[in-house]
Amino acid sequence: MRLDKYICQNTNLTRSLAKKAISSGQISVNLECIKNTAFKVKRSDQVFYFGEQISTLGHRYLMLNKPLGYICSTQDEVHPSVLNLIDVDKRDRLHIVGRLDVDTTGLVLITDDGQWSHRITSPKKNCQKSYQVDLAENISADIIELFKKGLLLKNELKPTLPAQLVLQSKQKALLSIQEGRYHQVKRMFAAVGNHVEALHRVSIGSITLDVQLGDGEWRYLTEDEITSMN
Repeated sequence: MRLDKYICQNTNLTRSLAKKAISSGQISVNLECIKNTAFKVKRSDQVFYFGEQISTLGHRYLMLNKPLGYICSTQDEVHPSVLNLIDVDKRDRLHIVGRLDVDTTGLVLITDDGQWSHRITSPKKNCQKSYQVDLAENISADIIELFKKGLLLKNELKPTLPAQLVLQSKQKALLSIQEGRYHQVKRMFAAVGNHVEALHRVSIGSITLDVQLGDGEWRYLTEDEITSMN
């Protein structure tokens, strides 16, 4: 990695300030003053700024219990971004892994590791996501097989991939899907004549929302949770 980029990623310096610090002799690598902004920093190198070693920030992985009224966007729009709920350094480098609608709650994954998030969101991976669904009408057991076979949604040419539906009460169910089509869960139930009143995501792959997290609360993922998505 270029020295100026390394400094930007692991300090509060902008790219221009990092270049100025390098050219003015404020940066050393392995105790040797380096004035070349394009100097390649190796993983084993120790980089110092004014004699203080710069610690690598490293990739970050978080789970958030998304409340109602927030959007899964990196910027505020009509509604505030879920990133406003995260209090960490260099928050602007984080991105949201997939999306939840403004009126959907539950598990959201956030990271600055693009490769890791791609492994989750890539359609080729068929990463399973599970939702707690509250419905307006009673659920017939007959639709379990329809969901399992796949439903043809309005304005779609291909049916959905097989989905697992577990009935929990007359108007509550747990639905697990492998895709992320636009408003998919709501449209699937609309296809069988029902309406989703509330939607709450409980898991993505093998990562399950921590029940200790209240609305809007977050925590870092454990090492096991991170590696489970590799």
